[in-house]
Amino acid sequence: MFIYQRSADGQRHRYPFVSDRARTLFGLDPEDLHQDGQEVFRIIHPEDAASVAASIEESARKLTPWQHQARMRLASGDYHWFESDSVPERQADGSVLWYGQFNDIQPFKDLEFSLRESEAEFSFQAGFQKLIARLSSDFISRGFGNIDLSINRVLEAIGQFFEVDRAYLYRFSEKRTEMTNTHEWSRDGVESLIDTQQQVPIDTFAWWHRQVELMIRENRVVFIEDVAALPDEAGPEKALLTEQGVCSMFCVPVRTRGMVSGFFGVDSLSHRVWRTDQADLLIIVSGLLSGALERHRLEEELLNQSIRDPLTGLHNRRYFYPRLDEMIALWQREQQPFALAMFDIDHFKAINDTQGHLAGDYVLREFTGILLEQTRAMDVVARYGGEEFVVAFSATDPQAATAQVSRIIEKVRGYDFLFDGNKISVTVSAGVAGTGGEGAGNLTPEQLIGDADDRLYEAKQSGRDCFADISGPSRI
Repeated sequence: MFIYQRSADGQRHRYPFVSDRARTLFGLDPEDLHQDGQEVFRIIHPEDAASVAASIEESARKLTPWQHQARMRLASGDYHWFESDSVPERQADGSVLWYGQFNDIQPFKDLEFSLRESEAEFSFQAGFQKLIARLSSDFISRGFGNIDLSINRVLEAIGQFFEVDRAYLYRFSEKRTEMTNTHEWSRDGVESLIDTQQQVPIDTFAWWHRQVELMIRENRVVFIEDVAALPDEAGPEKALLTEQGVCSMFCVPVRTRGMVSGFFGVDSLSHRVWRTDQADLLIIVSGLLSGALERHRLEEELLNQSIRDPLTGLHNRRYFYPRLDEMIALWQREQQPFALAMFDIDHFKAINDTQGHLAGDYVLREFTGILLEQTRAMDVVARYGGEEFVVAFSATDPQAATAQVSRIIEKVRGYDFLFDGNKISVTVSAGVAGTGGEGAGNLTPEQLIGDADDRLYEAKQSGRDCFADISGPSRI
């Protein structure tokens, strides 16, 4: 996984993000690559360097996906073939960012070179490479949130390509005590098993439990050539697989965060002769799934970081405004009222100045806890900025909202804010704005925020430790 950036003049390049696999595969320090990406280009095979540079130049000029294969020197000194798939995005400063991943395709290349003399085999390998390239491109170009659809497409494509009866993905629980079938493809007429394979206890099947341990510890592929020939110790496993109609199967580890997190598998419901390189081919598919799941995990982490305040854990403005838009749209369609309250911690600067910024952070976190305690799950609570917080009370008219705001103000007034043994006197002021029950009007988030902010100012001017709504300041 990487994010590669090249300056507008093409003279500077770096990797703002590159996974730690760069260290294990190539012996490169990701921190060094954050500043200068030249070390990556130094390990490209000399015969491939010119074509790599030309492909990057073309992708930057046309803003088309960068897909290229080249040999790269591993930390061991050997060269492996890698395939890069990435999507470019031009930035405001003229630089270009590529979001993508490297896939080690050496197993495929080894097969390709060794079997080149066989036309039929070469056709198969070319078809497999084309399939992997297409599926990889689908993962790269998909929009955020479409991971399930992409995985289902992979399972369907792989199932049809290898002519198996089922293809599936399982996820292990955090403690490796259960496994859950998260995605499944079944050939027409083949019974789906996904509904019966949720949170299956692994230790119920002792033989399979050992296979899972080997899968996790040694990254081993589990191959059952003939279910009927399973050893006596695998009696429960044999009975279950026979009931499911499975004759033979492969299970290949899937990794995220550098650890085995589950497995990808295929079933055959009839006796068949598998390819001698079947495990290697499925490992390539597993690598594709691992990369996609790791990218999805990273995207979710980045998204969560972008919409949450790191100090309080509350959502921020970036999250709050779309939720406010949704509430306005619901009011305009169905006249469902809601109200908005803006809170400000009184004399917060004085707390920072006299008690220290750590004490100020403590007050912010404690006030966050009060807000969450006094609001409902359906309400939206966010840190608006500094010592200002905002709450959107869903399905609540302004009158009911003022009662809730009053309770919050009273709760803060009576709360023991103790930091390092010292009691801190804390009060809050609030401004309340809301919708009426008639008509849609032209209400906007900015208008509501502005009204609440103006009334917050009124409350401050009225001596603080109170709230103001459309009727004016109210002291509790």
